[in-house]
Amino acid sequence: MQAEEKWTAETFPSQPEKATLEGKNKFIGFWLFLGGETVLFASLFATFLALRNQNAGGPTTQELFSLPVVFIATMLLLTSSLTSVFAMYHMKNFNFKKMQLWLGITVLLGAAFLGLEIYEFYEYIHHDDFTITTSALGSAFYTLVGTHGGHVTFGLLWIVTLMVRNSKRGLNLYNAPKFYVASLYWHFIDVVWVFIFTVVYLMGMVG
Repeated sequence: MQAEEKWTAETFPSQPEKATLEGKNKFIGFWLFLGGETVLFASLFATFLALRNQNAGGPTTQELFSLPVVFIATMLLLTSSLTSVFAMYHMKNFNFKKMQLWLGITVLLGAAFLGLEIYEFYEYIHHDDFTITTSALGSAFYTLVGTHGGHVTFGLLWIVTLMVRNSKRGLNLYNAPKFYVASLYWHFIDVVWVFIFTVVYLMGMVG
């Protein structure tokens, strides 16, 4: 660790996330994990598509969805993906403070997205009487979107934990792969949301 404390932007490896065997192993483990996550969401998407018209006499997707709110939430999450890219750029340039700054902005944008999703669910449940038990559509919708929301929550906790735990340690070859993998996970969450926005909301408005 003493050698790590002497690193500068000039001496820090250009790819610190892959500079050690442990870092490379984290990448392998992450891609295996991502394969399982992809199968999970593919199954949830398939279920939603099969049940999207099974509303049991309750509200339809055209009657429920409010695209302005969902669009704002989408922009927040996509912007958070961009800010995480900035954070990783500064990580590779050994600028810990700026990396922490951009990760903090990422967390704030992600939390705002989550707040809008909770607000959306509240509106559906209390004003439209659309719950997870209302119909097959309700079950499929809340399971898919709620699972994504759970992943967003986990991603936020992951990033915040890394930021707090390493706030005094600074950046080194031990924690650089952890930050990078957390950033990749956040991008995965964003990609999944793009599919949700398209398949659930845009297709739902069309019918």
